[in-house]
Amino acid sequence: MMKLAALAALAASASAFAPSPATRSSITSLNAFESELGAQPPLGFFDPLGLLDQAGQARFDRLRYVEIKHGRICQLAFLGNIITRAGIHIPGNIDTAGDAFDSYPNGFGALFGPNSIPTDGKLQILFFIGFLELFVMKDVTGTNAFVGDFRNGAIDFGWDKFDEETKLKKRAIELNNGRAAMMGILGLMVHEKLGGELPIVGAM
Repeated sequence: MMKLAALAALAASASAFAPSPATRSSITSLNAFESELGAQPPLGFFDPLGLLDQAGQARFDRLRYVEIKHGRICQLAFLGNIITRAGIHIPGNIDTAGDAFDSYPNGFGALFGPNSIPTDGKLQILFFIGFLELFVMKDVTGTNAFVGDFRNGAIDFGWDKFDEETKLKKRAIELNNGRAAMMGILGLMVHEKLGGELPIVGAM
């Protein structure tokens, strides 16, 4: 009986150091995405909020889709911000009353405040963005080669002529530029609220 009790105690103590099933599945889930596009030096696979814990490929693809789209929007937003602040605006008038495009302030001031774009203009912008979101900036034909491929068989720009290594490189460049633009436009928005001047952009 003493030998049996000793063996049982040893087995119990050994099981205390064995990894739990949840830990094993979590590690497996993370390892599944370590080789995905965007997991690169110096951070490698970076998921501090644990959004991909226990996630499958469908969940990863959905988050990657959102990341790419937000990155593209932020690249346009950052570029538009620095261009208008440099004094470059669309020529002509924004409405039939004769108000020129450059008569409205830059940044937040264009949408909020006493001198902002009229409500009809804001609604036109909103409906145009909604149209792009619903009918253009998506995989309409179901022929996308990867998440975020919105060519829909109409626009190619020579993409199919690239080899696989070049395609991966260009996709990684777009992903990183989108990430940088997200931080960039957020920085411009914060600086605008704080005031002061920035290089190139000038007074906020």
